[in-house]
Amino acid sequence: MTELSPSARAVLEAVTWKKYDVPPEGLPAFAEEMAPLLATALRAAAHQLLAVQWNAQIPVGATEQIGINWARDALHVLANELEAL
Repeated sequence: MTELSPSARAVLEAVTWKKYDVPPEGLPAFAEEMAPLLATALRAAAHQLLAVQWNAQIPVGATEQIGINWARDALHVLANELEAL
């Protein structure tokens, strides 16, 4: 299995531990199948951050904007890692 960052690994482990009570290495085919689906969910969450911002549901001052951008970028980084698995 491809080496993942601790954060991306935590996302993948959350699913394999919850569903099968094993780490991703215990079910490599499932992990590889699940990774792109998790990536899609993370991208949807990143997109939702923008939707919330556009709908003025959260303040958009400089500090908040930095936080939104950071969170969105972090979700995309995790999604990219999982898609590369």
